[in-house]
Amino acid sequence: MAQTVGTPTQALDLTDGSAFFGDTFAAGNSGATFTDRFTFTVPTAATWNLDAVVSSISRTQDTGLDITGFSVYSATGRTPVSSGTSLQSGLVDVWTVAGNGLTAGDYYLQVTGNVVSDQATSIGGVVALAPVPEPEAYGLMLGGLGVLGWLARRRRNALQA
Repeated sequence: MAQTVGTPTQALDLTDGSAFFGDTFAAGNSGATFTDRFTFTVPTAATWNLDAVVSSISRTQDTGLDITGFSVYSATGRTPVSSGTSLQSGLVDVWTVAGNGLTAGDYYLQVTGNVVSDQATSIGGVVALAPVPEPEAYGLMLGGLGVLGWLARRRRNALQA
C-alpha cells in the first residue's frame, strides 16, 4: 500500500475574494498518494460563484506528480458540491473547478493525486469568489434603463415642440 504524503488541511483567507494555495512534496516519495484540503468560508448575505484552478509542472512525464481529482465540498458533506475537470495531463497537469450558487458556510477544495518519481514536486493554484447578482439588482437595473428611456423620449418630444 502506498503511503499518503502532503499537508492534509490548510486554511484559505478569501476576505478579498481570492487566494493562492498549494503544497510541496519532498524527494523520495515515488508511488505515494496525496489528498490535500484547502478550507474556506463563504461570507453571508449573498450567494457566491467560485472558480479555481490547480496545476503541477514536471520536467518530463515520468517525474513530478499526477493530479487525479479536484473538487469543491461543503464542510458537512461527503459528496462534492462540484467536481473539477482535467484540462491537461502529462508534463503539465491543469484542473479547473467551478461552484455556482454557494451559500454562507464552510467549504473546502480537495486536490488528489499520485507522486510518480522520487524528485521533489509541488502543486499550486488560485481560487476566486464572486457574488451572484440578486434578482432585485436586475429589477433595479431594468427600472433605471426604463427611466432613462422615458427621459430621453421626453427630451426629444420637448425639442420637437
